[in-house]
Amino acid sequence: MTFFFGIVFGAIGSGYLLYAKRQYDGLMAIFGFGLIVFPYFVDSAVMTFIIGALLAAAPFVIRRLGV
Repeated sequence: MTFFFGIVFGAIGSGYLLYAKRQYDGLMAIFGFGLIVFPYFVDSAVMTFIIGALLAAAPFVIRRLGV
């Protein structure tokens, strides 16, 4: 299950990086890179899901709050 979550969040991270490259958006690039890399360092499927969900939602929350 951890492998599956790693693939899913890696694909989302790749999409974020592609978007960041086209829009010159550094925030999305940082979180995209984080989504691609973090599954290599986390062993638990539950923690992989939680961290991935937080990293995937973070750019939108940051923009919404205006931070």
